[in-house]
Amino acid sequence: MSLAPVIGTLAGGVIAIIVAILLLAARGGRRAQAVFFLVIGFALLGVGGALAWQQYEPAAGPGPLVAAPRGPVQVRVLAALPVEPWVREAARAFNAAGVKQDGQPVEVQVIAMDGLTALGKFDRDEYGSLGNRPRAELSAQELEALETNFPTVWIPDSRYLVELANAAYKERIGRDVFLTDGEYRARPIAISLFVWGIYQSRADVLTAKYGDINWQTIHDAATAAGGWPELGGEPAWGFFKLVVPNPRRNVGGLAAMIAAAGEYYDRTNISVADVTAPQFQQWLKELMGALTDVSGASAYTAEDFALFGYSAGDGGQLLESDLLNSMEGIRTRWADPLVIRYPKYVTWFDFPYSIWVGPETTAAEKNAALQFQQYLLGEAQQELAVAQGLRPANSAVSVTQGDTLFNRWQAQGAEAVVPRTTRMASPSRDVLLALLRWFDLNVGK
Repeated sequence: MSLAPVIGTLAGGVIAIIVAILLLAARGGRRAQAVFFLVIGFALLGVGGALAWQQYEPAAGPGPLVAAPRGPVQVRVLAALPVEPWVREAARAFNAAGVKQDGQPVEVQVIAMDGLTALGKFDRDEYGSLGNRPRAELSAQELEALETNFPTVWIPDSRYLVELANAAYKERIGRDVFLTDGEYRARPIAISLFVWGIYQSRADVLTAKYGDINWQTIHDAATAAGGWPELGGEPAWGFFKLVVPNPRRNVGGLAAMIAAAGEYYDRTNISVADVTAPQFQQWLKELMGALTDVSGASAYTAEDFALFGYSAGDGGQLLESDLLNSMEGIRTRWADPLVIRYPKYVTWFDFPYSIWVGPETTAAEKNAALQFQQYLLGEAQQELAVAQGLRPANSAVSVTQGDTLFNRWQAQGAEAVVPRTTRMASPSRDVLLALLRWFDLNVGK
């Protein structure tokens, strides 16, 4: 407790006594004067002692603090389309659990966005990174825009997209924005493979004629001048119709062309020289000439199988999780079931959970993002991911435990353990741009 009020009271009292004694001294003699000086002495001793006590008294702390109410810690997540339904449901449960960071509630917001679309936004810096500006220099309007729009986390389809975005920012501002090591490193939260999905009747014909189903088999089927009758199929089937996601709408379209190049050259690393070689481009053009209406193709190509049947196509290379989720719809709508076949060169989508580490996101947002990452990697959420046809990133969770889609569609070719280990290497930015340019000029126009 501070003595300032006490000292003030003492000083006021001394002044009053002095005034009173002065009046008495004016009327009295030496005795009154002696009393006057005695009182003055005691008063001065009292005030001096109070001042000394205040000097040595421990400094009193501030009064009780009441935390000013703040909004929740926002974690904005850009999620690739194949994992967005699972991540969104997980975010809803996470928010309902009342998780806190630094004493404040955490709120996770999920925005569905294809990996290529998000990469383009990062390349154009559409979210407005600070560069080398500190947050302290921002105006109130700039700070509000940053805290409501800038993504805290990016979950693209594949790690190479994160590497491409980070390389662009590092060249632009001289530092990493997504890390490959440390606490905030990008970590896979689920896995899915690119596989062949073909109607059973068509797969039987192709297997009888060519053996394995691969890109060369599909190329030969696509270029058969006599159509399905030449291949051994029904005349009513017409010509072979290939299904590949539109690479301008879905990163899977690029993955399919990269996988085709891998089989063509029989290796996992593909260069710009490979994709621009005239012989390969001619082969790819013949192959992609069998595509169905690519201009109207949706991002969710596997769903088109379930909705439109043979008119969507006879088969193609699509994401395993999308196919597994569409198998039931195909079986109930169409007499011909779909079969899954695994290619020699496997393209993996690992959906890396990538936290933005620049000053655009606060420490509280980064740490709240870590909490949500751990939540997604927990066994309960990983089991829910498996229920949606994804392979778990948590090794404690199995794709065969219970009535999973992998067990349900095992007879149609779904494999819990993929025997092939030949994995396509991540393409460079130049390879991606070269393939997109080729597609625009030869297929997508």
